[in-house]
Amino acid sequence: MTGKGRPAKKYSQAGRVHDVIRLIEARHGISISELTEETGVNKRTIHRDLAAIQEAGYPLISDWQDGEKVYRFLTRFKDVPPISFTLQELMTLSLLRSQLDLLKGTPFLEDMQSVFRKVNSVLPPRLAAHMERIAEVSLPLLQGKRDYSRCAESLQTIRHALLYQHSIVITYHPPNRPEAVEYLVDPYTLLFQKGGIYLLGYAQQRQALRTFAVERIAKVEPRQERFQIPEGFRPGEALGGAFGIVAEPPMDVVIRFSAGIAHAIKDRIWHASQQVKEERDGSLTLTFHAGGKMEILSWLLSYGAHAELISPPALREELTRLVQDTSRLYHYR
Repeated sequence: MTGKGRPAKKYSQAGRVHDVIRLIEARHGISISELTEETGVNKRTIHRDLAAIQEAGYPLISDWQDGEKVYRFLTRFKDVPPISFTLQELMTLSLLRSQLDLLKGTPFLEDMQSVFRKVNSVLPPRLAAHMERIAEVSLPLLQGKRDYSRCAESLQTIRHALLYQHSIVITYHPPNRPEAVEYLVDPYTLLFQKGGIYLLGYAQQRQALRTFAVERIAKVEPRQERFQIPEGFRPGEALGGAFGIVAEPPMDVVIRFSAGIAHAIKDRIWHASQQVKEERDGSLTLTFHAGGKMEILSWLLSYGAHAELISPPALREELTRLVQDTSRLYHYR
């Protein structure tokens, strides 16, 4: 006899775990004592079952209610029904698979490879082979890509924190600073920018959103505290005033591009606020309202003499100094 006189149920661990999952799904929160009462087993067994459920990938979390710890799923967990794909959709998946080189060395690549193995396992052999050929002949072009193999452990911890909304402490090496800095961060999401992976989160000491380059994170320590992402938060809106991923005060930027390069500028979206004006001589004027001066300057420098920064004046002066310094490097004595 166990619990309040309830006889222990005689079933396998798999069957019991299934019952525990069903009980958690049926209630907003359920305690250990309630689970022991419902299943007829002791608390130690329930703790083992909960560990097995979490290891199986279920988004299990715990909260305190009225002085007692209760368990629930982060979202209601249901078995995913079978999904069918058209031939065109399978081709698109194969093309996307070929572009995953950015994730090399990360646990995310392993996850995606597992997804594609599962898809291929249910395809007829000839079709699976054809999808493999499509993926192999598509060529990813990632110049200056980063090697994240040494960051795999940190990314695993970050992935877990993102899934269960746990705070983390990161040891970070800011550029041009000799000493590492510790941040207590609520991780909101990961950003992918120009072949790099960045963590966007709320830095509690700074009381502000911060962006961290993953390769500069030396260590990640998980915390038990959970956090809530602000209602209505959208990364695109949070960084809407940035030219890239650096959130700085936005400014009005005006750039004139020569006729020789105008075709490469006018058909692309560089910022949501941009306006494009084609001039009579074939040149083009691009205006936008955004922050992140170093990102803007490095982008302009890539066009050399084909791009002239008209305003703001302070940024133009800084660009002038950068060009002069570069010119001195190549001055023949």
